Amino acid sequence: MLLIVIIIIGFRYVIPDTANPIEDLTDSLLIAGNTITKDTVTKYKTYSSVSSSINSKFFASYSGKKISRSIVQKGSQYSSKQQQIIEINRSDSATLVRLPGIGPVLSARIIKYRNLLGGYARVEQLNEVYGLPPETFELIKNRITADSTFITRININTTDYKELSQIRYLDKYELSSILKYRQLKGKIEGMTELVDKKIISKEKALKVGPYLKFN
Repeated sequence: MLLIVIIIIGFRYVIPDTANPIEDLTDSLLIAGNTITKDTVTKYKTYSSVSSSINSKFFASYSGKKISRSIVQKGSQYSSKQQQIIEINRSDSATLVRLPGIGPVLSARIIKYRNLLGGYARVEQLNEVYGLPPETFELIKNRITADSTFITRININTTDYKELSQIRYLDKYELSSILKYRQLKGKIEGMTELVDKKIISKEKALKVGPYLKFN
């Protein structure tokens, strides 16, 4: 019986389709040996028709736009999650540890240094965080940003020595020079004035500028 079924299936792929393929096959087999009845072939025909219908519905449900749309949605969600940008001036420890190479210890140090600075003006300042390896910074630099609008700024025209010394980039000589110049001038108009008067260097002005205001 198994051999006969195999022969029938083989004929489906070898003999070209005609108007009545099943009927022709039935007649041929009956003539050959009368081993298969028309009832058997009719059942096979019904099975083939149902099977073909099921296969068509199956592939229709899982092919084309449905599969493409599903893959695009999942890929988009994964990409969005992977490329999420973290703003380091507002992030807490739980957010920072999502970054590769950043654990609870480093996240705590990042926040501590942020408080000492008064906020990060540039993401490169993370290289100043104690114990943060250069290779870790390379991993995270494209996934972080620093919004300088969240920096705590000191008014250079009203501050005193103690408050001004909170700016970590100024040494004692520069602090004294700024306050002495302000005393003589009355009001400092901007960073350019301090650079032109050689009170601080251009390099130092770039570092301390985001932490000062001149109104």
